[in-house]
Amino acid sequence: MFCSTHSPFRYRSFLLFISVAVLVGSTSVVCAQTYERELNTSARTLLTIKNRNGRVSVIASDNEKDKASLKATSTGATVVPGDITVSSNEIVVRERPYRIDITVRVPKRARVRIESESGMVDVIGDFEVADVMTNTGTIHADVPLEALKFKFQWQSSRPRFLSDVELPRIKEGHAGSFSIAGLLGPDAKRKKEKKEKPSDASNEDAEKQATDGTGKNAEGSEKPNDNSDKPPERQELVELNFTTQRGVILLNVDPSMAPNDLRERPLTEAAKAIVRSGDGPLSDAIRKVSPRMFGDYAKTLPPRRIEPSLLTVRAPGEMVTAVTPQLMRVNASVTDRNGRAIPGMRDADFSVYEDGSERKVVNVTPSTEPFNLVLLLDVSGSVEERIDFIRKAARDFLNTASPQDRISILSFHDDIKIISDFTTDRALLSKKLDELDAGGATAMYDALGYTLVQTLKPLRGDRTAVVIMSDGDDNKSFVPFPSILEATIESGALIYPLYVPSGLIPESSVPKPSITVDPMRTRYLTITTRALEEGTKLAQVSGGVFYQIQRMDDLQKAYDDIVAQMRTAYTITYNSNADSTGHRRVRVRTNRDGAAVRLSPVVAAPH
Repeated sequence: MFCSTHSPFRYRSFLLFISVAVLVGSTSVVCAQTYERELNTSARTLLTIKNRNGRVSVIASDNEKDKASLKATSTGATVVPGDITVSSNEIVVRERPYRIDITVRVPKRARVRIESESGMVDVIGDFEVADVMTNTGTIHADVPLEALKFKFQWQSSRPRFLSDVELPRIKEGHAGSFSIAGLLGPDAKRKKEKKEKPSDASNEDAEKQATDGTGKNAEGSEKPNDNSDKPPERQELVELNFTTQRGVILLNVDPSMAPNDLRERPLTEAAKAIVRSGDGPLSDAIRKVSPRMFGDYAKTLPPRRIEPSLLTVRAPGEMVTAVTPQLMRVNASVTDRNGRAIPGMRDADFSVYEDGSERKVVNVTPSTEPFNLVLLLDVSGSVEERIDFIRKAARDFLNTASPQDRISILSFHDDIKIISDFTTDRALLSKKLDELDAGGATAMYDALGYTLVQTLKPLRGDRTAVVIMSDGDDNKSFVPFPSILEATIESGALIYPLYVPSGLIPESSVPKPSITVDPMRTRYLTITTRALEEGTKLAQVSGGVFYQIQRMDDLQKAYDDIVAQMRTAYTITYNSNADSTGHRRVRVRTNRDGAAVRLSPVVAAPH
């Protein structure tokens, strides 16, 4: 990181920092907006950390003798020693106009107490005790589960939590408080049972009697001393005490995998369909959000049938032959230097390379072949008063799509509704749009998950695409965004997120929207940063295109471009040597000068 010394303020701060470092006898570094120092604390000392608004990450090392350290960062001004008060048993971050995040590394089996208001808290590693108190901040723990004693309390709200393992039932306390407490892991249960058994002295007497007090057993032979019979080392007890007013608690779950709504709730029809599909990652995400509802529903399902399969064993490097091919399929969108589709390409115009080796192209489906297209419409409460706009926008897209494309329409709010199955009958589809109902929260990722594993599952390997018309703000899904990304890659479908800001829809009804006395109006005519980032990723991993609508005129341009993009997509089937479950690096080249190729994920082709 580059450190500038030209600013007089920074130079004075740096000198002050060096002076303080000499006084406390520790090594410290200030560079840009980062402050680091070692701490004089031991594993057995209770370390208290107070940081009202910034993030606190406490990480236990693998060794009890490792030294403790502190690192502070800020997106605002440079962090200086005056921002943080440090003693042998306490770290206090002073309130500043900007947020200061700290990472504290402590020895294994440390004892920590963390106090925060709205900042996130991470507790990672093997601790003896970790006490955490927040107001609205998320508490994230990643600790050994072999011997865990825990108590999680919510003092001003119903519990919101996500756990990698099933937790005991929620208990309701006084004044609207709730708690979850108990023991987890075999080692924790052994410790509890040990307390209920006779004392160590009684066990010792019994052992002396068995060995006649001389180290020999009743038969006179010596007691064996075989290290191979020594029981494995057991995990020492980890104790977590988390108290929050209205925050979220995550136990051994990646924070990025947490959906927006963590309250345990009945499964929706979309969630049930995903569970029935047997998709492991998506089903597991639903199980973590609503473990009891998931378990109750899973018990009603018949055992899954495992289809028999034949395994063909080939020598390493042996080329797949036409007799025993493993066919794979990929969509390749091909455009010239000006972004125009290149028509009329054939098998000989493409070369496919898998993991650096060329593969035989079996077939290329022309871009004129039809697509199976799903139109996914957001009719949640955020657009409730604008349902007529959604109908008109959907009908405009139907009129733009190619007549030979088979289209299915699904709507979603906090659940999904099938408006129409696949058909080329545009009049029927237009009539079906009258059945749209609005209202409720937005469970967009559940709806997309349902589409991928249910609607498109019978068409796996065919030419498929999903157009999502929404504002992109999911707030009710069981399934988190990272799981949807994985499901998207597995499906091989092209995804076209078409995100329309909620504020843009009523704006279209103003006679002269360009005339306004409110210059701040445009703040509400854009999508959120999160929607922008996630919509872009969905398009990238699938080979589709993301469209951010900023003016009403952009809608028709997006429709035209989506249809053009699908018309540039050639479906290439080739012979593969890779394992059907393995990761592939696939590149496609063409013999057309200046052509650009964009690929969808590779999927198995139907035989």
